[in-house]
Amino acid sequence: MQIPKEATLLRIFIGESDRFDHKPLYEAIVLKAREMHIAGATVLRGPMGFGHSSRLHTAKILRLSEDLPLVIEIVDSEDKIKTLLDVIDGMMQSGLITLEKVRVLQYGPSATA
Repeated sequence: MQIPKEATLLRIFIGESDRFDHKPLYEAIVLKAREMHIAGATVLRGPMGFGHSSRLHTAKILRLSEDLPLVIEIVDSEDKIKTLLDVIDGMMQSGLITLEKVRVLQYGPSATA
């Protein structure tokens, strides 16, 4: 699979407890991206954060949260990301979605390896 040098980064901020079709939302999004042959996706779990409600979510031992913040980062061409966004729109109830233009320096093994 090739990825253009000028690509788009889709960043999705959700909570760990968000669901779609009885499974974790982050899992549903990543599996959909893979099914659509998107170049790559990563889910990052945050130890602390807050969003629209200003409610603090934290992994501190004295206040163990069941809903830690998650960030899903997905990179591919602008067209593929826009197509994925149409699908994600029907999956999410709340959260934050951002887009950025990125320059891909390497995808896969190094040419010198």
